[in-house]
Amino acid sequence: MNTTILKILEETGALIEGHFLLSSGQHSNRYIQCAKALRFPWHAEQIIKILCDKVRDMGMNIIVGPAMGGIITSYEMGKQLNLESIFTERINGQVTLRRGFSIKKGTNILISEDVITTGKSTLEVRNLMEEMGANVLGVACIVDRRPMNMDIGLPVVSGIKLNIKIYNEKDCPMCKQGIKLVKPGSRLFKK
Repeated sequence: MNTTILKILEETGALIEGHFLLSSGQHSNRYIQCAKALRFPWHAEQIIKILCDKVRDMGMNIIVGPAMGGIITSYEMGKQLNLESIFTERINGQVTLRRGFSIKKGTNILISEDVITTGKSTLEVRNLMEEMGANVLGVACIVDRRPMNMDIGLPVVSGIKLNIKIYNEKDCPMCKQGIKLVKPGSRLFKK
């Protein structure tokens, strides 16, 4: 485990305890709000350097981050690796490229994320990139909090792996205790 990243997450208040509704629709008692750590450019640089050292030789041409969480990570990774960095956005629930961004057929892409829980956003970006003819090499994330048995079909390179429990609503112990549910993420979805 990378103690540097864990220490930064804890010191900046990015690792939060409570009752959270994740963008996957599942519940958790812990949430990682990487934006709280990345708001300090020196921490962003230090965290992303750890990732860059792991992915430097993967052969990517462009770093792509999904908005919101992947914008800062992809930018800082692009800066440190001297590569183009772009991001996707969600329009009417669909992941898309805007702002004149484009991908040429055959481009080698690395997806950059802040946190992966179920891989839903990552896979939406992968599908878009592959529809455009890109080769998706994998995903680099600050925190991999996927359950141990969850394979998203892409190589995942993480700065830190955290085993944080997730629950379906019907099995959630915090719901049963009446603890207020909070939706901290940026994705809007229908429950």
